[in-house]
Amino acid sequence: MPGSTRPCLGPAAASPSSSSGHAAREVKAGLHKILKRGTKKSTSGLPLSRIVEAMRYIPVLHSVSYAGVWRGQACLTVEQFLDKAVELGFPAIALVAKRPHVSPLDYDEAARRQLRQAIESRKLQLAALMGYTDFTASLGLAGVAPAEMNAVYVEALARLAADLGTTRIRIMTGYLRPDVPVDRQHAEVVTGLKLAARAAARYGVTLCVQNHHDLCIDYRSMIWLLEEVGEPNVKAAFDAWAPFLQGLRGDALVEAVKAMGPWIGWTTVADYVRLPQFRYRAEWTNYERLPIDLVRAVPCGDGEVDYEAFFRGLREAGYQGFVAYEMCEVLRG
Repeated sequence: MPGSTRPCLGPAAASPSSSSGHAAREVKAGLHKILKRGTKKSTSGLPLSRIVEAMRYIPVLHSVSYAGVWRGQACLTVEQFLDKAVELGFPAIALVAKRPHVSPLDYDEAARRQLRQAIESRKLQLAALMGYTDFTASLGLAGVAPAEMNAVYVEALARLAADLGTTRIRIMTGYLRPDVPVDRQHAEVVTGLKLAARAAARYGVTLCVQNHHDLCIDYRSMIWLLEEVGEPNVKAAFDAWAPFLQGLRGDALVEAVKAMGPWIGWTTVADYVRLPQFRYRAEWTNYERLPIDLVRAVPCGDGEVDYEAFFRGLREAGYQGFVAYEMCEVLRG
């Protein structure tokens, strides 16, 4: 299997024996806190597998947590990651659909069969492939067609998804380009999503658009986008961390989740803290507070994201399905 031997391409990847053990402790300590908020039943002292039985959610381990992208993060091969998911008691996984894990460039027909067998032999469910799109990349440059280029990538992922036995792909919108009118960027994203959705539909795949990139990051803009795209196999991958950084918590977050409810087909949990930043001003012998805080990852339940409100919104919206766990930043400790 290609991802079984490929070295991690991320910066300064730590050895699996060291930081993957730290990551495992983060998962075990934190995910219980978050997922138990998804049920009103008592789950005190239960292992993760039993908590799953008491909930309406299926916990998913995302392989980005073991891709060696962030400083201090472990870098596991695909097979090592599958074993880690089993060790932690996860019933389902999501795979990064690019190097160093599962790029369609590296997986021919035989490698796809081998990976699918490896997943099924461990009694894991492949819940989704995690795509990395930017439908506005290079927009404004003559001769470049970002909507079409990203749609082709998504089509390759849809074929890969069908071969591996999943019907979901997580994708993203686009980053704002300062030199291109915003409405042109929005139109490019709509065009790209339509093209990608129709290509994915040929393989029976649903696209879940994450509230991650700049365009349509606000939940009201995301609803507008999804309505404009209007494809039945385009849903939302709606997470709590972006609304948290936009200042939503409590009832405001609940209402945002409920508004998104009809569209939600996926969600990912991760917890963060904000660390205020300052610059020394010698002329005042004092520090100037910078306008943007540094954000760092902590175990779920130890951070500032209001998951109590977020899961209340999911319950009231009637969401039942996958809840992925990821560690997408430098970890505490």
